[in-house]
Amino acid sequence: MPESVTLTVGGRTMVIETGELAKQANGSALVRYGDQNVVLCAVTASEHAREGIDFFPLTCDFEERMYAAGKVPGGFIKREGRPTEHAVLSSRQIDRPIRPLFPDGFRNDVQIVATVLSIDPELDADVLGVCAAGAALAFSDIPFEKTVAAVRVGRNENGEYICNPALPEYEPGGMDIVIAGTDEAVMMVEGGGNEISEEDFLGAVAFAHEEIKKSGGAIDELAKKVGKRKREFPVHLPAAGLDKWVRKNFAKDVAKAMRVVDKEERERAFDAISLEEALDRCGKKDDDVRAALEEPLGKKDFQKVVKAMQEEELRTMVVDEKIRPDGRKPDEIRPIWCKVHYVPRVHGSGIFTRGQTQVFTAATLGSTSDAQRLDGIVALENKRYMHFYNFPPYSVGETRPMRGPGRREIGHGHLAERALLPVLPAKDDFPYTLRLMSETLESNGSSSMASVCASTLALMDAGVPIRAHVAGVAMGLILKDGKYTVLTDIQGLEDALGEMDFKVAGTKKGITVIQMDIKVQGVTLEIMREAMEQARASRFFILEKLAETIAQPRAELSKYAPRMIVMKINPEKIKDVIGPGGKIINKIIAETGVEKIDIEDDGSVFITSLDGESGDKARAIVESITKDIAVGETYVGKVTRIINIGAFVQIAPGKEGLVHISQLAPTRVERVDDVVKVGDEIKVKVLEIDGQGRINLSRKALLNGASSESERPRSREPREPYEPRATHEPRETHEPRDAGPAGAAPAGGGDAPPMRRRRRPQGRRHDE
Repeated sequence: MPESVTLTVGGRTMVIETGELAKQANGSALVRYGDQNVVLCAVTASEHAREGIDFFPLTCDFEERMYAAGKVPGGFIKREGRPTEHAVLSSRQIDRPIRPLFPDGFRNDVQIVATVLSIDPELDADVLGVCAAGAALAFSDIPFEKTVAAVRVGRNENGEYICNPALPEYEPGGMDIVIAGTDEAVMMVEGGGNEISEEDFLGAVAFAHEEIKKSGGAIDELAKKVGKRKREFPVHLPAAGLDKWVRKNFAKDVAKAMRVVDKEERERAFDAISLEEALDRCGKKDDDVRAALEEPLGKKDFQKVVKAMQEEELRTMVVDEKIRPDGRKPDEIRPIWCKVHYVPRVHGSGIFTRGQTQVFTAATLGSTSDAQRLDGIVALENKRYMHFYNFPPYSVGETRPMRGPGRREIGHGHLAERALLPVLPAKDDFPYTLRLMSETLESNGSSSMASVCASTLALMDAGVPIRAHVAGVAMGLILKDGKYTVLTDIQGLEDALGEMDFKVAGTKKGITVIQMDIKVQGVTLEIMREAMEQARASRFFILEKLAETIAQPRAELSKYAPRMIVMKINPEKIKDVIGPGGKIINKIIAETGVEKIDIEDDGSVFITSLDGESGDKARAIVESITKDIAVGETYVGKVTRIINIGAFVQIAPGKEGLVHISQLAPTRVERVDDVVKVGDEIKVKVLEIDGQGRINLSRKALLNGASSESERPRSREPREPYEPRATHEPRETHEPRDAGPAGAAPAGGGDAPPMRRRRRPQGRRHDE
């Protein structure tokens, strides 16, 4: 029987179990939440440490199974393949809060696999994956210092915080933030909002931390009953003599290199502090040091000591001297320059450069059918706005194989996407699909926030009517002996050696996205408050730079961008526009030259064209198809076929009516083709729509008794008198409702001979 603990989180029951599933893993936990959500997490660790590495080999995977939502995967392949974007982002949310809590020096491979077994499609299971991972680690024998849990925070219409809101609850309060942490501190924050204030954000963090304490406490309670004893593991440390010798001989070199302003020159200075240089400096009395350096791990040990010296030197400079490696003050931003419309062919483009970080973004406008279709276990809508981020190796002066986007690229693109989402126009106002691609051309810290700035420029250059400029900046944190300094606009070195990477983006009105990663065991609300105040001032400064480059969206779209016409039709008429097998809609596209015509179930029609003329033609055709034919209205139609008793005229695509021979002209007509031919365009009036939907038309009613030669039927010899066929030989006919008595002259007069009395033949319907 499994052991379990039950608690209430966000108004729903959470049950955490262990001991029944995945028992060969080092630790496992099953989390049940609400009525439908079940997530299983298993953690395993290798028996021995991986030799020769200087990093912790941790892998986190969030596995989405379509059966969890009762769905079959779409497309030709019916088996789950590469993880979805949502799964990648959820994996990162598991990794980031737990990685700093493994003991320093632990080098065993650790794999964490969280599998969604069942899900309420309107309740995201990503935070349950973090809770399940924290529980599985707590129950395992893997050394792990503190218990981690997570919640999502939203708001209702009254501004009250909600724990773990469902998807329909995201929109009213304009907030969606995931917070993870331990009983003592916050470890990770990621989310967005509709221009929320700094105080509202900090309130959400405080609210979330109370809920996290409840979950963490329940996990600890169960771990005391069923948790395994933590294993011992070897920690390889440089020999004390080697550590002391390296510090003595290279202290000045590290201090000098740390103060080099230019990134490339600084890296060359650090590269000069090498193992080869250390061996050259070994004297006759340093045989023990030389021996240690010549060991298989000698180079790693030397680099570890040098890195520790770099961290210490950075702390001294920043915390004690209030000076940064590139000479800036703690709250100073690097020089900024921006440009728009950098390349001509794209619909919109922008370049944002801040110090040695540079990003180019291109904006492309597409039709509604270009939106990204999402096929996942969470009930997310298709995406009409997409932001992708690329990080080529040349951006940091390196060479490496070019592959598909990694987790970092996907995460950075999603972060920039969320930053701009709140300021985009509504679909009804601007019915385009938007695809933004950010290319990192140079990187020395905070390229994701530079992507936000460059994307704002590109959108405005494309003429997208966004509500406001959006800018982002990354904040850092340096700790030393209980003191700290918050850094604005961190560069790569400060990110690598510092304790925090805190990204904040938004408008002048408020925050639209935020992300915090730390390398220590938590930060306080006081530190976060100071970081956010500095970020706000920096954001305002960058917003001014963006506004100087382009003050508002361009009034006109690029000449290369498609034109979009939006109209609304009766949903019951959709089938008439599409036609059997798409025949009608494809014909409209071919005749008018528009690119696409997209129709949604609610009757919304989106016509995409490269010029306004073709779009207007397509709109007119759609209007004519969907417009209800009314008695008394006049149309210009084309004669499609002729029969003995009249002519069929197409007055709208898919809609034909019959002009009876008696309604062709004011005078008597002997033969239909005396007046009209197939292909002629004539003006007709609707006389009647009968109970079967058949349309009776008249040309005569619009001629007003005209007697001009052009309107008169051509003279022919009289035909033989009409002899009706036998009733068993059907004949096409159409008896007009206003026909006079038998033998009477047709309405309108004329010299036609009298007609014999006709019996109503047993003919076919005229529209068959």
